[in-house]
Amino acid sequence: MLIWLELLFCLAVIGYAGYFLSRYGDIIAEKTGMSASWVGLILLSTATSLPELATGISSVSFADAPNIAVGDVLGSTVFNLVILVMLDALYKRETLYSRAAQGHILSASLGSLLIGFAGFSLLLDQAGMSPALGHVGFYSPFIVLVYLVAMRAVYSYEHRTLSEYTGASAERYSDVTLRSAVKGYALAAGAVVIAGSWLPFIAKDIAESMGWGRSFVGTLLVAGVTSAPEVAVTISALRIGALDMAIANLLGSNLFDIIILAVDDVFYTKGPLLANVDASHALTAFTAVMMSSLVAVGLTFRPQGRTVLGLTWVSLGLFMLYVLNSWILFEHAY
Repeated sequence: MLIWLELLFCLAVIGYAGYFLSRYGDIIAEKTGMSASWVGLILLSTATSLPELATGISSVSFADAPNIAVGDVLGSTVFNLVILVMLDALYKRETLYSRAAQGHILSASLGSLLIGFAGFSLLLDQAGMSPALGHVGFYSPFIVLVYLVAMRAVYSYEHRTLSEYTGASAERYSDVTLRSAVKGYALAAGAVVIAGSWLPFIAKDIAESMGWGRSFVGTLLVAGVTSAPEVAVTISALRIGALDMAIANLLGSNLFDIIILAVDDVFYTKGPLLANVDASHALTAFTAVMMSSLVAVGLTFRPQGRTVLGLTWVSLGLFMLYVLNSWILFEHAY
C-alpha cells in the first residue's frame, strides 16, 4: 500500500507542477518575444515532456532500469494518443476530427515516422545488427536529426495556429511579470525533476512486489504518471476553446518524447540502450505508429457521427489498440 501511495504522490506532484511548468513556459515565451518563433515551440514541448526526461535519465543513471526508461518514453507516445479519446469525448459541439485543422496530419505522420524509426532501431539492436558510436547507438544521432527536421516542418505549418493561441494567452497573462514567470518555471521544474527522479525506484518496487514485468510497469504506470502535464494542458486548452492547440500539444509531445530515447542512450553507459531492453517495447512502438496513422486517417476522412459511448470510430479504434497493447505487455513482457 505504501508503494502505491508513493506512486499517487508522484502523480499529484507531476500533474500539479507540470501544469504550472507549461503555463509559465508559455508566459516566458510571450514575455521574451519567443512565442512567434520556433524557440517558443521548443520551450513548450520541453516543459510538457520534462517528466519523461527526468524519469528516463534517473532510470538509466541511478536506478539501473533501462526497461522502465524505454517503456516510459514509448508508453507516453501511446498514452498521449489515448488522451485524444478523452478529448473527443469531452468535445460535445461536434466530433473532434470534423473540427480539427487538417494541418495536424503532418504532425501525426511525422510522429509515425519517428516512432517507427525507434521501433525499427530497437529490433536491429536486438538482432545485433546496429553499429554503435562508443556506448551510444548509431540511431541516436539520426533520431536527433529527424526530430529537428520534423519540428521545423511542424512549426512552419502550424505557425498560424500558434499565433492565434499565443495572442489569446497574452491577454490572460498581462498581470504576470517575466521575473515571476521565470521563478515559477524554475520551482515547477525542480518539483518535476525530483518526482521524476524518484519515480523509477517506485516503479522497480511495484514490479517486484506485484510480480509484473518492468516493461509493462514502465509502459503503463510510469508513462501514465509522466503524461499528467499533457492531460492538464489539453484540458486547459479545451476550456479556453483552443482545440487545435490541445491536439498540437499531444502530437508535438510525441515528437519530443522520441528524442528522449537519444538522451537516455547517452546517459546509459553499459552499451546502446535499445540493445539492453526487452524486445516487447517494439510492440508499443508499432502500436503508436498504428494509432498515429489512425489519427491521420480520421483527420483526412473527418467522421461526422459518433458510435459507441459517444466516441467516433477513430477514437474507439485508438482505445482498443491501447487496451490490446497493455494486455499483451501484461501477459508477455519482461
